Amino acid sequence: MSELEKAFRKFATYGDTAATGNDMTGKNFSKMLKDCGVMDGKAVTSTDVDIVFNKVKTKGARTINFAEFQQAMKELCGKRFKGKSPEEALQAVYALMEGKEPANVGVTKTTTAGGVDRLTDTSKYTGSHKERFDESGKGKGIAGREDVTDGSGYVGAYKGAGTYDKTH
Repeated sequence: MSELEKAFRKFATYGDTAATGNDMTGKNFSKMLKDCGVMDGKAVTSTDVDIVFNKVKTKGARTINFAEFQQAMKELCGKRFKGKSPEEALQAVYALMEGKEPANVGVTKTTTAGGVDRLTDTSKYTGSHKERFDESGKGKGIAGREDVTDGSGYVGAYKGAGTYDKTH
């Protein structure tokens, strides 16, 4: 598998857990060209990318495969690198894409400013609030918020639960 095909598969599966990597949506195609620097906003715009995507995909389909992707690159490379021959322009576009991965620009980072770190430190919780977390600090969910009834027949917090059959 070539470096270009590996990059195609990484972008094809980006943001979609059910994607196989064989087909790419228009959104991921646009993201790939933007992240790799093919879409520069001047020579190649998002409109150009959308037009080429719809031109190469099968009628009625929502995705393109790797062969259709290569056809789209042949159409876009002439716009991106105007002074070069078609083969040189295609190689230049492929060189921009090889080995690239989707960028996670704008992903929200966790905040530790102000009182957030103090409030999220479960070791400082006391009383009934301490019971909502296990030893590692992970929340227990509904079991930590509600009194779960024990239908075993024993009194709550009885240490010898389940010992009756052994002694009688």
